[in-house]
Amino acid sequence: MSVPVLSTQELETQLTRLEGWSVEKGKLHRQYQFKSFVEAFGFMSSVALVAESMNHHPEWFNVYNRVTIDLTTHDSGGITLKDVELAQKANEFAK
Repeated sequence: MSVPVLSTQELETQLTRLEGWSVEKGKLHRQYQFKSFVEAFGFMSSVALVAESMNHHPEWFNVYNRVTIDLTTHDSGGITLKDVELAQKANEFAK
């Protein structure tokens, strides 16, 4: 079941609540930096468990202490509230 894509105005409103996130190439985008590889990997593990429970999986990339995440809802063809929710969870885990 497809989730509605956020309008430009809805997306701008959501971005004001998502510290550090921007839109790049039609996806929610953020890079996190941690003190070590272990912290970065622990963060990814925590986000992975939430993503799996949501059946909503990020596009991400890890190099040493950096994790870059791009979020979009592929079945909907754009950014939805599912992406916003996962971005909020990621920010919570990064604190």
